[in-house]
Amino acid sequence: MTGIHTRHWPGDSDRPALALHCMMASGSYWGAIAKRLEHRVDLHSFDMPGHGRSDDWQPKADDPDYHTAVTRMAASFINRPLDLIGHSMGATVALRIAVAAPEAVRSLTLIEPVLFAAAADTQQEARDREMDQLIAKGEMEQATRLFLATWGAQPYDKLPAAMQRQMCDRIGLVHSAGETLSHDRANLLRPGGLEAIDAPVLFISGERSPAVVHGIADALAARLPDVGRATVPAAGHMLPITHPDEVAGLVALNLDRA
Repeated sequence: MTGIHTRHWPGDSDRPALALHCMMASGSYWGAIAKRLEHRVDLHSFDMPGHGRSDDWQPKADDPDYHTAVTRMAASFINRPLDLIGHSMGATVALRIAVAAPEAVRSLTLIEPVLFAAAADTQQEARDREMDQLIAKGEMEQATRLFLATWGAQPYDKLPAAMQRQMCDRIGLVHSAGETLSHDRANLLRPGGLEAIDAPVLFISGERSPAVVHGIADALAARLPDVGRATVPAAGHMLPITHPDEVAGLVALNLDRA
């Protein structure tokens, strides 16, 4: 994959795993999780286009949207059944792979998948409308502030200036995934799709996260045949960064189920 930065934390070669990060971050934060898993899995990750050390996203004719492009990149890592871990947008990519190829997934750990189409939420719908309006007007800083106020680990004004500029430059990627996340353009919710996933699935949520993520987990879990739920006390949406001990412990529990 030209221009895509990959990451690898070596572990048990018989237990391949792939971790998919959230928007506006990079795969680097999985390092803290990998360390706490103590080499139980051979963990790979990559920086999504326009994130971390990867090149910017260059749309291609056969990639209808950003979510599809990232899903195809993730799928290229899979050559045998593996443990799939995802956070936020990355969790929706992991879920998309599991729906399309359930035989490829040994276990599935979903940390706050933001598949908004799964659960109607008036507050999220209002955020989407405001984000769309700000980006349409070219007000990228305000759009970034809005995004981080709900989904970030820190408010915009507490970030270093260089990071603020980077996030403003990539906020359009959040918008580009909107059709898939809010309107299920990839048809993840199709009849029989979730029900065909026979790997153990674990949803991990933060206690202080937006209500919509709990509603999404409720709706998705109700359709899965082998599912667990966990909530990390005092955590918000960026819990893999803020609460790595708890998240790694829960990931390990789901690995044990496979």
